Amino acid sequence: MKTILLIEDNTIIRENMAEILQLSHYKVIVAENGKNGVALALETKPDLVICDIMMPELDGYGVIHMLQKNIETQNIPFIFLSAKAEHTEIRKGMELGADDYITKPFNGTELLNAVEVRLKKSAFLKQQLPKGLNGFDTLISSISGKEALKELVENRSINKYKKKQVIYSEGNHPAKLFYIQKGKVKTFKINDDGKEFVIGLYNEGDFLGYTALMENTTYKESAETLEDSEIAIIPFIEFNELINSNQEVLKKFIHLLANSVTELEEQLLGLAYNSLRKKVAETLITLSRKYKNENDQSFAINISRENLANIAGTAKESLIRTLSDFKEEKLIDIVHGDIIILEEKKLALMMN
Repeated sequence: MKTILLIEDNTIIRENMAEILQLSHYKVIVAENGKNGVALALETKPDLVICDIMMPELDGYGVIHMLQKNIETQNIPFIFLSAKAEHTEIRKGMELGADDYITKPFNGTELLNAVEVRLKKSAFLKQQLPKGLNGFDTLISSISGKEALKELVENRSINKYKKKQVIYSEGNHPAKLFYIQKGKVKTFKINDDGKEFVIGLYNEGDFLGYTALMENTTYKESAETLEDSEIAIIPFIEFNELINSNQEVLKKFIHLLANSVTELEEQLLGLAYNSLRKKVAETLITLSRKYKNENDQSFAINISRENLANIAGTAKESLIRTLSDFKEEKLIDIVHGDIIILEEKKLALMMN
């Protein structure tokens, strides 16, 4: 049962709304002013907040401001409720982060429709979506009712890249979004001593280069193909229109950016503290999880030892010795340069 926090200072309206929502099988928590409403939101973490604007103690704008500042409540769907229907009031509420706006007077059907839509979209954004075009298109279609991503990628020019060909370089200004239709790509940085550090691995169905586009900064890394690849090119202006056309889309990309930061932090910690064997084992497991097809019984990859060493953050010679040890221990096999993982579970145990 979903929990709804209703913040409304008018007793009659509050009781009527609570009754309508309860009859529709929602659990309703009520507050008679904004101050108490914020306290209840922080305490109960409701699935949705419906809040009047003009209230004593703390108005609705103050309520959403305080909830947006708290990491535990900032993503709770928020619906404003007010007799004010002026465009400036609606715009102010949306700029503060409101997801919807209901003007008084309203009927029960309008209220329940708004609640249902917001809860459905909130639940959808928490789902783990399929990767690439299918997942992104599912997201856009659910929110806007249009197959926006297909339209975005359809009929685009497809650039063909040879192995080890640069897609974009650190320091350049972004002008495009890249979608990998075929192949594998790495992103990397090079330090002052010329040492390469691989910070990301990408596969078919992945988007590439959106971080710099969203931040409106230059690329903080370079991108290069690991094998012959085919990449769709999407102009920046169309990507920008897409993420700015709907708040949920923007939130989803922000979530992706946050995940990227977390993964990079974990990678840096691993490079700093892990033993050589652990670093190599973790790199092999990472490659398997990234590139192994669901129906494959085993995983094999052809990757240069230089690239593998850069991903593991170790010297090429040390990597080769460790791979040789793993082969002797029958954890992997090496056939014509291909690395074949034989004991993925044992390699994974080294990471603990």
